[in-house]
Amino acid sequence: MTVTEAPPAAEPPVHKASVRKRLVPYWLLLPGILWLVVFFALPLVYQASTSVQQGSLEAGFKVTWHFQTYWDAFAEYWPQFVRSLLYAGTATILCLLLGYPLAYLIAFKAGRWRNLVLVLVIAPFFTSFLIRTLAWKTILADGGPVVDVLNTLHVLDVTSWLGWTEGGRLLATPLAVVCGLTYNFLPFMILPLYTSLERIDSRLHEAAGDLYATPATTFRKVTFPLSMPGVVSGTLLTFIPAAGDYVNAELLGSTDTKMVGSVIQSQFLRVLDYPTAAALSFILMAIVLIMVTVYMRKSGTEDLV
Repeated sequence: MTVTEAPPAAEPPVHKASVRKRLVPYWLLLPGILWLVVFFALPLVYQASTSVQQGSLEAGFKVTWHFQTYWDAFAEYWPQFVRSLLYAGTATILCLLLGYPLAYLIAFKAGRWRNLVLVLVIAPFFTSFLIRTLAWKTILADGGPVVDVLNTLHVLDVTSWLGWTEGGRLLATPLAVVCGLTYNFLPFMILPLYTSLERIDSRLHEAAGDLYATPATTFRKVTFPLSMPGVVSGTLLTFIPAAGDYVNAELLGSTDTKMVGSVIQSQFLRVLDYPTAAALSFILMAIVLIMVTVYMRKSGTEDLV
């Protein structure tokens, strides 16, 4: 008697429903990917091609791979790059010094007033960025109460010695530009800090107290290290837009306080030198990207709020 081998079992068919289920995440990501491609990647590619063009608005611009534009733009406008990074860095430090205590109070001390204080933090967003900056132009005006008080306290004498003000006035000085940047971007510092602090388990503070740690030690060993994701997020959200800002420099500063954003805006809309404007934009983006990469590595955390 011969024994016939049983035919191999057929593999179960792949159900169409399971395939569609695996494809659902990709379909959900598709709108976001298309948005990034259309409104970020394509304009970036277009600006990259513009930066290596030559010509004029009348005769037209043609891609000639003229990379010399990058060097010429940086050689001519490097003071504006330095000034932009200095102003943005100073405003970021001020936002951190002002925002951290406020975020700490909201997270741990505000109690039932927490939601109200948070609304007050984001209240500036209810008005236009331009209107908020124009308001500071009125606040810092010559002969106003702020200038009078600072002159009475001889604060402007110190800032004049440091080179941040001139002639006992605030408007059209570096200090005015930094004040505008600090005010306009302060909420971008406070909100990530609050989110990070609010996540800290209060039992960790109690444990530190049980181990006889002083409040200062608890803050240095527990609170601040655990809030580092908020610090990193807040500083990035403040520094990056501040470095490319031009509204504060235009309205609160002078020709001596122009930032690179002002130069780019002028090259695009007034001078109509599109290749130089595009080259300046990419140089600024490269500098900020390098600084952010180094900062992320040195900060000791890759977690962001």
